[in-house]
Amino acid sequence: MDRTEFVRKLVLSEISDDYENIDQVILPEVSKVCAKCGLVIERSEIVDALARLIQDGLAKAYELSCWEPFSTELHGMPVVDLVEEDFKTYFYITKQGKDFHLSDDTWWPFDDQEELRPNWHLASPQS
Repeated sequence: MDRTEFVRKLVLSEISDDYENIDQVILPEVSKVCAKCGLVIERSEIVDALARLIQDGLAKAYELSCWEPFSTELHGMPVVDLVEEDFKTYFYITKQGKDFHLSDDTWWPFDDQEELRPNWHLASPQS
């Protein structure tokens, strides 16, 4: 697995149990995991991963509100190049995404003690 696929799987994992915003949850949590693996993650990588997940039908974007309707599905990938001031755009896994996410956990880099597996590594990007 290469870095792009690793980030994509981490992002999918973060949105697998609740609606999540990029800057409130996804970026900080993915950054923590990446740091433990010796990687520095950029916000743009999260945005790219979400765009691919949406394109592949594994995730959807939503606008959340405290008034009805509480969630409105957005079609396609919204523009989220900048940090939102109002945190209205959230992402959530689809049924297809859940099936994919649960189908394989061998990519996870940590053992049961949350230590980096000694044989874990990312493949070099293809040239």
